[in-house]
Amino acid sequence: MDNQILYRIVSHFQINGEPATICPFGSGLINDTYRVSMAETSKPDYVLQRINHQVFQDVDLLQHNIEVVTNHIRQKLIQRGETDIDRKVLRFLKADNGKSYYFEDNKYWRMSVLIPRSFTHYEVTPSYSYEAGVAFGDFESMLIDLPETLGETIPDFHNMELRLRQLSESVSRDAVGRCTEVSSELEYISRYASEMCMAERLFREGKLPKRICHCDTKVNNMLFDENGKVLCVIDLDTVMPSFIFSDYGDFLRTAANTVAEDAPEFEQIEFRNDIFQAFTEGYLSSTNHFLSPLEIELLPYAVGLFPMMQAVRFLADYLNGDTYYKINYPQHNLVRARNQLHFFRRIKEQEPEIRKYIEQWH
Repeated sequence: MDNQILYRIVSHFQINGEPATICPFGSGLINDTYRVSMAETSKPDYVLQRINHQVFQDVDLLQHNIEVVTNHIRQKLIQRGETDIDRKVLRFLKADNGKSYYFEDNKYWRMSVLIPRSFTHYEVTPSYSYEAGVAFGDFESMLIDLPETLGETIPDFHNMELRLRQLSESVSRDAVGRCTEVSSELEYISRYASEMCMAERLFREGKLPKRICHCDTKVNNMLFDENGKVLCVIDLDTVMPSFIFSDYGDFLRTAANTVAEDAPEFEQIEFRNDIFQAFTEGYLSSTNHFLSPLEIELLPYAVGLFPMMQAVRFLADYLNGDTYYKINYPQHNLVRARNQLHFFRRIKEQEPEIRKYIEQWH
């Protein structure tokens, strides 16, 4: 994007100082992100993002959720007597329109303060996984008494019934003529479709609650300090009511896979039991005091649910002509889908051991 446009956008936010450079930052699949470095080294740097409002269609709701959550977490940290709070929770700036976003030329923008001396990890060790489990669990725990109801920034985001219906619709349309090559994947998914929709059925029966969850607990959605300790949870666009499986299962979907989610080396895919155990121990140490026995009992279900759900989403996008996820080559989404299905197979093979480990917590 033209740098002059970026500088003009930044000028509408209440920053401290003058920007020196604005450069692409991070590797997100949805929003476009830039680092705004200040001319004076004593001033904080910032993160500028263009919000993808094709994905997040209600930007007012999106930003309201984020403000409510970050303000609540900040107050919780103060009550705990935490120090260095500005490195432990995100802080978003106001624009000159009084909102935490700015709209221009059919684009929505927001800015936050860059957390200094922070690091992102893409491959995690068992010790990092334990810390991540504690952090994501604590994130949920701090929000159980949120004073107002949050809206769904992406309605039915982790609704497996919906995702399967969307896949079925994609198959019916076959918009770009790709159905024939994925017949085996479609057959495998249909075999587990009913089992994977258990959460929605239990919710309708009043047996399973929804809580405020992060809903995108990838390993790179946390910031670590210099000592490998988690500073804070970031990328809050999808914070909303959901089943706790969203946070537990989605973390393991990426962290416990021996290859990246889009790697084509399917024969190298294994389920990392060391990561699973470390994350589970950390997560339940933060959440065991408020989770129901049924939620804990169903955590093994969550381990398999999210690779399957993500496979369904990648495959539907492939059949639709790659309209949602950014791709680097024509079959990128198909490779992603096959990767997740291979991972799901590995999880099913280890399901007895997974259940046995979690049984000790309830």
